[in-house]
Amino acid sequence: MIEALSEIVGKSNVLTSPEDTKPYFTDWRRMYAAPAECVVRPASTDEVSRVVAQCAREGVAIVPQGGNTGLVGGSVPTGARREVVLSLSRMNRVRALDPLNDTITVEAGCVLAAVQQAAEGAGRLFPLSLAAEGSCQIGGNLSTNAGGVNVLRYGNAREQVLGLEVVLPDGRVWDGLRGLRKDNTGYDLKQLFLGAEGTLGIITAAVLRLYPRPTATATAWVAVESPQKAVELLAELRKHLGDRISAFELVSRECLDAVLAHRPETRDPLKERKPWYVLAEFGDSGAADSLRERVTDALESHEAVLAQSDEQSRQLWRIRESIPEAQFTNVKHDVSVPVSRTPELIERAGRALKAAFPESRPYVFGHVGDGNLHYNIGPESLLKRGAEVNRIVYDAVAALGGSISAEHGLGQLKREEVRQHKSAVELELMRTLKKALDPQGLMNPGKLL
Repeated sequence: MIEALSEIVGKSNVLTSPEDTKPYFTDWRRMYAAPAECVVRPASTDEVSRVVAQCAREGVAIVPQGGNTGLVGGSVPTGARREVVLSLSRMNRVRALDPLNDTITVEAGCVLAAVQQAAEGAGRLFPLSLAAEGSCQIGGNLSTNAGGVNVLRYGNAREQVLGLEVVLPDGRVWDGLRGLRKDNTGYDLKQLFLGAEGTLGIITAAVLRLYPRPTATATAWVAVESPQKAVELLAELRKHLGDRISAFELVSRECLDAVLAHRPETRDPLKERKPWYVLAEFGDSGAADSLRERVTDALESHEAVLAQSDEQSRQLWRIRESIPEAQFTNVKHDVSVPVSRTPELIERAGRALKAAFPESRPYVFGHVGDGNLHYNIGPESLLKRGAEVNRIVYDAVAALGGSISAEHGLGQLKREEVRQHKSAVELELMRTLKKALDPQGLMNPGKLL
């Protein structure tokens, strides 16, 4: 098998030694680690196709991997059967950029920040933005339907895709790289692979939407007394500013304190301590002074600071982006409920957790503008009782009509839990799709289903 793969991608691109393969076999949170036969690093769609066909002939499962920044163990081996890790990192070319059609065609191994920079070079915006954008890859973003901070205005990763190129489980290539906004010719096949976590095929390239770059931006850090006040503030800002709001992030005081301790160089944006904060980003095609004036007027009755420069804006966003690392070892949840019910979720789950675990401490942050919260529970000692903590949080989410995975996917972490939240019909449909497209079960086995 190793020899056959080496003939396809070159001997130097089939990694077998423990020191070379360890980073590919262990997830970012170091929760999951298992060996595979090797790591294969193809450089083209043709090489991916040939690798997949070879694995299909041998009955060897494939674990597609991008930047390996996922949080649910979806991009590493399970060790339950013969597996190879297929890294897309060498497939990192921008194939085409069409500013008149507002599209960019990129390979799956392109780092998200590189896609953003390519769009910026053409005077356009690619809006997908998340903390790991300097290392995560677009193939992984699409395979997990990543969210990020700009979902409020632009939508999830799914909404940024016009076309896909996919290597199917038998090695055939589906070329769906069409830059069309209207194509009503049957099933929208690309949607099958977006958010499928590599279980139906391997995304090798994509046609992505681009947008006009805002000529004016503004960043505000606003103190609020409660999550309910944050939701009310969002409604108020929408009334005054409409779709100029691109991001609306909730940050608890506990999260801010964790960042201040983790990064001593960070400064508290406001003089007085408040229990909750909102980090909001605004964009417009008009003059900068006009946007700032409108934002200032809309926040007149609130305690807030408006960034006075690009550097100050980056400093505020650095606080938000540092939160995951600042509270790394706790019981993590990526959940969503209707926006109007986010305060109820925080209160309900917090009350139940305190009753069961008096020592529990919530670290709540996330994209409250679209109802997606990262509801993390410390201290570290509760990791040993993570299943009990999860049950409390997930029951609260279910009672409010929410989802146990808003943007991270299911991977290995939530593969069994999702069975408690989806109907028998939903699960049957998912298994039917899996069996139809991947009858041998070779695509990222042990994940999602």
